[in-house]
Amino acid sequence: MVIILFDTNERQNLYPLTEIRAVSALRCGIFSAKERWEMISGLPVFVQTEGYLMRLYDQIPQEEYLWIDASLWDEPSLRAQILSLQTGEALEDEHGFIAGRITCEAGEFDYRQPEKFFSKLTSVENARRLQFPWQIFQWNDEQLRKDFLLIFSRLTSQPISTTNQIVQPENIIAEEGAVVEHCIINGSTGPVYIGKNAVVMEGTMIRGPVAICEGAVVKMGARLYGATTIGPYCIAGGEIKNSVMQSFSNKAHDGYLGDSVIGSWCNLGAGTSNSNIKNTAGQVNVWHNRSGEYVSIGAKCGVIMGDYSRTAINTSINTGSVIGVCCSLFGEGFPPRHIPNFNWGFQTPTPYELEKALIDINNWQKLKGKELTEEEVSVLRYIFELDLKKAKGTRRRAVSSRTN
Repeated sequence: MVIILFDTNERQNLYPLTEIRAVSALRCGIFSAKERWEMISGLPVFVQTEGYLMRLYDQIPQEEYLWIDASLWDEPSLRAQILSLQTGEALEDEHGFIAGRITCEAGEFDYRQPEKFFSKLTSVENARRLQFPWQIFQWNDEQLRKDFLLIFSRLTSQPISTTNQIVQPENIIAEEGAVVEHCIINGSTGPVYIGKNAVVMEGTMIRGPVAICEGAVVKMGARLYGATTIGPYCIAGGEIKNSVMQSFSNKAHDGYLGDSVIGSWCNLGAGTSNSNIKNTAGQVNVWHNRSGEYVSIGAKCGVIMGDYSRTAINTSINTGSVIGVCCSLFGEGFPPRHIPNFNWGFQTPTPYELEKALIDINNWQKLKGKELTEEEVSVLRYIFELDLKKAKGTRRRAVSSRTN
């Protein structure tokens, strides 16, 4: 049996973070959903998502399948129910199909019609699902603590150097190859996880819950507050609070990042800071791509930044900003609170031409020993061309409305 984590149509609500990845590849806590299910189940985990993204993932083999909604929030009791399902059994709640075990062809299954595929459908109480991108930082504290317990039961921490000042060392795990010297780490407020081959440089202050994932680097004198995740091969510096960096992104210099989610392969120029609360301490309204409107999400939100986007030095990002994929932010004053995909500058925004964007992205990837794959290029090209069609359609409708 293998697990298939499937995306529903609701994945569009997670823009811009799901433009170039499946929902199961989103990191919250220490792991992505795919990594978490692999660890919990011990089974191979595959992905079913939008057609243009499937080329990024392994082909699904012919097997018996345990289908699981990729957006499902990690709840230990529900997790146990899912893994105990027998062939022909499924779980659902008032919002629809949750999980089920079946032997039919992968291409035949339709999560919207579970009654056609399962002989036994059991209703459970309303299950939480990841529905909006800001929930990643809002729920990160809870997920970090759950993930730490998963690791704690499976892993013995490597010794941590005596040069560090540590509070409650039992709440700190360092994996093999992690280098941590002359730092202050406080585990009394939440667990601290330091991944394989991560480097935490001198003078760093960490207040849990915090995860520093595999290969990440935390620069000298950084201040990390909970609940923060520094994803694999990211670089972190300055002050970071209650934020999630997905992977391969850089915030290497001074500046503030708070209540935010940063995609992969992003770069925040030196001095870049975001506001995470309004001067009035009122409700923050954030752009919701699917509705095309701003929605109220609570008192705090910094920035949601899509993959491959970058800011110039000293960029000041407004409260509750949403920045699409492949954007280069530079200019005077504050950037708009919503910047669509493939934008170059923000004072007089112009399209970020695809071929130039690909060259620039490749340059950034080479700095970390990587290179854009053909599959990644095809995904970026698809998004660029789709946005171009949408823009032309919008212009046509605007012209039509003026002439009628």
